[in-house]
Amino acid sequence: MDRGHQPNALGPRHDDASRVQKPESAADRLAALKARVAAAVGGAKAKGGLNTPLHPALADLSAPVKPGGASSFRPGTGQRSAQDIAKSFNKKKPLGFSATGPDGARSNPYLEPVHGPTGKLRESRQLIFNQKGKYIHQANALRRQAALEDMKKRIADQARKSGLDEDRDAEKAFALDAPPELEWWDEALIGGKDYSDIPQSLKLDTDDTIVTSLIQHPVAIEPPQEKLAPEPKPMYLTPKEQQKLRRQRRMMELKEKQAKIRLGLEPAPPPKVKKSNLMRVLGEEAVKDPTAVEARVNREIAERFDKHMQENEERKLTKEQRHEKLATNQAKDASRGIHILVFKIGSLVNGQHRYKISINATQNGLNGVCIMHPKFNLVIVEGGEHSIANYKKLMLRRIDWTETLPTREKDAAAIAAAASSAVSGPSAAAVRDWLKAEDEEGNLRDQSGNKCVLLFEGETKAQAFKKWGSKVCETDHEAREILAMRKMDNFWTQAKNTPL
Repeated sequence: MDRGHQPNALGPRHDDASRVQKPESAADRLAALKARVAAAVGGAKAKGGLNTPLHPALADLSAPVKPGGASSFRPGTGQRSAQDIAKSFNKKKPLGFSATGPDGARSNPYLEPVHGPTGKLRESRQLIFNQKGKYIHQANALRRQAALEDMKKRIADQARKSGLDEDRDAEKAFALDAPPELEWWDEALIGGKDYSDIPQSLKLDTDDTIVTSLIQHPVAIEPPQEKLAPEPKPMYLTPKEQQKLRRQRRMMELKEKQAKIRLGLEPAPPPKVKKSNLMRVLGEEAVKDPTAVEARVNREIAERFDKHMQENEERKLTKEQRHEKLATNQAKDASRGIHILVFKIGSLVNGQHRYKISINATQNGLNGVCIMHPKFNLVIVEGGEHSIANYKKLMLRRIDWTETLPTREKDAAAIAAAASSAVSGPSAAAVRDWLKAEDEEGNLRDQSGNKCVLLFEGETKAQAFKKWGSKVCETDHEAREILAMRKMDNFWTQAKNTPL
């Protein structure tokens, strides 16, 4: 039995797989690899591929190997030497930079090449000679500027002294004083003159301190706003309800009178004969002498009418009583609170306007002043709520400020009197020119753009004026002096800055 054909035989095998293969050399392996690459390239070309070029590494493998050339393989080892590896590493180009240039520096492909030197070349400074008289002209200009400023300052001082500072800045009028070093409410608690040494200068444990352990209970007073509240209005009745109450009241009075007549306390009244009840009341007398009866009835009707009119006259108040009642009501109205109104009027050349402003303020019991100025006019009134409401309606609704009337002799005399009392320097005739309704040529002035504007409306603590008056002022300084006495000069500044 042949042992080589038995599958489980223990003898030696004679097939190719059981042979021991010797290790191949590096040259053999390289030759086999090149053969496979050449076969693959040839097969791709034969099959009509996409003409894709080979990878550079594979292309290098297909190139013939020069003896002693770039091949870095050591025969018999299959490894590259350290020198070959270092040379191949140095030959690699850095990322983003091209090869070195002729001067040894690497060029950046992302920057534009610079041709020529960069930056501004330094140039030599040339001598510049000043023209003759240059600094003399500059000095003269500075002297002229200083002289102009000095002249402006002198003009401003003269205008301030003479009261002609009409264009003074509004901010200067409202300038606030600097705060004090020590407030008045802290004077009793701090010993020093300022707040610099507060912990040591506090008066809390001293004998003269105002802070004690005692409790002060303030006296309860009535709220001041309650007296200013308006009285509740009574409920109004309808006409039918008024007739019903009147009918019931007259019925009770008639029953009471009838009871007194029955008891004999009052005599019975004579019959009230009228033309409508003539025949029913008189009867036979009317039939006997109708003419005499009719005359008697007419005489009784006239007597009753005269008695009725006489009783009405007795109930009517006299002129003094009416004035006293009006003054009482106005004082009662003013006790509930003082209201103030400030008006700016463009022109008061119409005498009727000046008369209405003055007479209505007097009749309504208002105090204040009307300042007449060449540029505009200012009216300040103060009084009770009811009177102020009537005056506001007069100024803003009832008066037609565009109306123009010729100047009367009475108005001219009033203007002259007001001017002579308010202005001492110029003559009354000179002041009266801009208050006349006629211009220099004798024609009436155009008042189509004249109007009245309400500048301020509010309440004040107390009345600043004792009565009503009118003042004629030609300059702002005079008007401010009149208002500064009542601490109301800010209204003049507000009126100057408010357009009409």
